[in-house]
Amino acid sequence: MRAVTKQVRTAITFAFVLMISLSVPGAAAQASTPSGAPEGALPARRGECATPSIDRLQQWLASGEGTTVPRTGSLLVPEGGRYAAKVTFLNNEWHVAVVWLGNQFEAQADLSASSGFWLTYSADEDLYVQLRPASHWSGGDKWLTRIPATGGKIVTTFFGFAPDSWTWLPELGKPSYSFASALGEARGLVFVGKTPNKLDFRGLRIDGYTPPCR
Repeated sequence: MRAVTKQVRTAITFAFVLMISLSVPGAAAQASTPSGAPEGALPARRGECATPSIDRLQQWLASGEGTTVPRTGSLLVPEGGRYAAKVTFLNNEWHVAVVWLGNQFEAQADLSASSGFWLTYSADEDLYVQLRPASHWSGGDKWLTRIPATGGKIVTTFFGFAPDSWTWLPELGKPSYSFASALGEARGLVFVGKTPNKLDFRGLRIDGYTPPCR
């Protein structure tokens, strides 16, 4: 009888722990920390801004380039007591979604000493993220890296700033500046894709950089 009681208690304890873990925001996210990530992996979440933000980044925007939902304006929506940035790319054409790193267009960040960033997201299809510098903001000829599809699951993945991890696409043009110079005057991370896609962003933490609330 005691053995049966112990098994029942163990089962109840396991169910309770599982229930708690699933109730925590982001608990369902899968984590991936490839080589190159700093020691300690994903840093602690910092306090959010007074206005809607994700990891203190307040400006998640649909640029109006490509057919998207929403077409323009903020991508931020309430999600589980926090905010998520959600956008759908439609049609087979280039689409653009923008994150201003300094929370205003004129601002820029020096990421020269940063090892990279952690992105918590889901995506139905592969896409790219461009690192756009203040001095070469416009145009598609930017340094970029691939953001893999997740099969609709929320995952957390580290993307390093090692130069050999970033490239360019012949269709969009070769950058006329170095990747190192782009890191020194980073104005934004710009997500681009040419296929229909459903994107859901839950976190973006950059090693060594704290966005200023505006």
